[in-house]
Amino acid sequence: MAVTYRAGVDIGGTFTDIVVLGSDGSIHTRKVLSRSDNYARAIVDGIAEVFRESERSAAAIEEIRHGTTVASNAILENKGARVGLITTKGFRDVLEIRTLRMPRLYDLAWTKPPPLVERYLRRVVDERIDHNGNVVRALDPADAEHVVDQLLAEGIEALAVCLINSFANPAHELTIKQIITRKAPHLPLSISCEVLPEIKEYERTSTTVINAYVMPIVSTYLRAMRAALDAGGINARLLLMQSNGGLIGDAAAIERPMNIIESGPAGGVIGAQALARAKGLDRIITFDMGGTTAKAAIVERGEFTRAQEYAVGAGIMIGSRLLTGAGYALKLPAIDLAEVGAGGGSYVWIDAGGAMCIGPMSAGAMPGPVCYDQGGEVPTVTDANLILGYLNSLYLVGGALKLNAEKARAVFAERIAAPLGMSVENAAYVAHQVAVSNMIRAIRAVSTERGRDQREFALFAFGGNGPLIAAGMAVALGIRCIVVPPSPGLFSSFGLLYANIEHHYSRTLRRLLRKIDGAEIDAAWSAMSRQAIDQLAAEGIVGAQADVRRFAALHYKGQTFELVVPVPAGSFDARMVAYLEEAFGVEHEKTYGHRAGLDEPVELVSIQVVGSGLRQDGTVTGRVTASRSGPAPLPPRRAYFGDAFGWIETSVLRRSNLTARRAGPLIIEEYDATCLIPPGAHCHLDTGGNMVIEIG
Repeated sequence: MAVTYRAGVDIGGTFTDIVVLGSDGSIHTRKVLSRSDNYARAIVDGIAEVFRESERSAAAIEEIRHGTTVASNAILENKGARVGLITTKGFRDVLEIRTLRMPRLYDLAWTKPPPLVERYLRRVVDERIDHNGNVVRALDPADAEHVVDQLLAEGIEALAVCLINSFANPAHELTIKQIITRKAPHLPLSISCEVLPEIKEYERTSTTVINAYVMPIVSTYLRAMRAALDAGGINARLLLMQSNGGLIGDAAAIERPMNIIESGPAGGVIGAQALARAKGLDRIITFDMGGTTAKAAIVERGEFTRAQEYAVGAGIMIGSRLLTGAGYALKLPAIDLAEVGAGGGSYVWIDAGGAMCIGPMSAGAMPGPVCYDQGGEVPTVTDANLILGYLNSLYLVGGALKLNAEKARAVFAERIAAPLGMSVENAAYVAHQVAVSNMIRAIRAVSTERGRDQREFALFAFGGNGPLIAAGMAVALGIRCIVVPPSPGLFSSFGLLYANIEHHYSRTLRRLLRKIDGAEIDAAWSAMSRQAIDQLAAEGIVGAQADVRRFAALHYKGQTFELVVPVPAGSFDARMVAYLEEAFGVEHEKTYGHRAGLDEPVELVSIQVVGSGLRQDGTVTGRVTASRSGPAPLPPRRAYFGDAFGWIETSVLRRSNLTARRAGPLIIEEYDATCLIPPGAHCHLDTGGNMVIEIG
């Protein structure tokens, strides 16, 4: 039987990571520099290199799973489509009024980001539907046609429609959709009753607009990728990682690109979740540090947490959940991540007060750090690590990228060490420690700020720079165990191979639990479940492969925010009401530290359905084997560990050399990452091929 393959492809700011898994269990990897001018070309070239090495045909690839930042970058760089918005009279400025939340409480100079739709492109129709779905003022089709004509005359590239209370009755929005489809059949269109049929007008409007804003860019990107793959002889199915941790087909992603806004960081969390289950780790903190940013998430009892909404384009996703308001609201489930703008390529600089700072500006892939010798002139974290002896100047990316240590040392001496009156190695070590302290903020954001004691968790470190900095964080945080998976620099791509196809649906049905018409809720859940099953069937997931789960968003009557709890199978009867009240009370106490009495009414806000496609053939096992062992161990080299230890002659090993428990200091070099074990720590390989570092 011929061997078939599926590939995981993760595009980062600096590198594009490719992992190819064969049906025979073989794993092939490749790490190539990202090409911001043509991401698809980097993918095709990288896959071609993998198959040239294995002497196989790329035509054997059946599936490509892809994590991308193209949608989020369009928002960050304000390069989305020219969008028009049609809304109800009186609600033209919802996008600017927002929710009056501020990310920095005492910063009077803070200004809101500009709305994604300029005011002259926001037009209104004189209609009104109340919260129960009753028509208070009927829509005049002639008025709607006039508004559509006005926006088309402005040369818009996409159109969003969001009328007040359309979640309760979508008739007026559907009428406008018919008009637009007739007048401009090829115009990208985003209708709120189809995108997000839920309450809260700002969140619904913002989500609908974001979907329209990135739709042309995502469509162009995915179609160009499809063309590049076909031209390269790769006629494989293309799946995209969603922000929620599930996969979606490219056709569905073109229609609902809002689902892949935070596609990039999700793969690593999914992979860490799978390996934690295989290793029997009940509590882990995932830490993914690449060239530009570092991300942290938490996995408890085999499950990661999902935020029910988040802000995109808000800069660094870190800090209290109460300090919101930056960026643009996207009311969709997403893996709950904290992020800091510091990675291997982050600039090291001195502020006006004379303090050393790291990031958030980054050298990216081009020109890259100074040591890449591609024109970079600003010192970076990677330059500091090279000066400290942690990195091998001849072996980054398996030797494909040579590093110029002299240039790194010279620029650090001129721009950092001399102004601060330090030696070069001390300045580099301080930069390394500042980077560690920045990363700690992300760890605390998902642990301490969520009511968890990080000392009870294992730290799961991956990414090109995660294993290099993990031990320093663990020492500072009191974490005693670090797990570094094989091929850590490519692990986000590995994670893509673990994910299921997944679709999320929601609908507002605001009712007091004890006064609910059970038949109405059952009918709504059944309709959404059929929608999920039909969508999965369209993607080849049928029968026992398809799994549908139900959830309910609840709050105590009068509360503004809701909590989501799973709903078991069965009719919505008195027993279901009692179950949901208790499940909500438990979740409320876990989240906020208290719960109300039995006489406090619980209100259903919305119902949700998640349809997922279960993997069948070629499932990745709990053991991931490194595909590149590298050359024989190198001679020891000097590495600097601060004033306490100074320069130490440090052993340099490959992962395969860890046949017994070894004491630090050690440097473990791999094709895609370098792992640092400091003095006082110990390291060994477990039965799954993971490096386990014990601190203290």
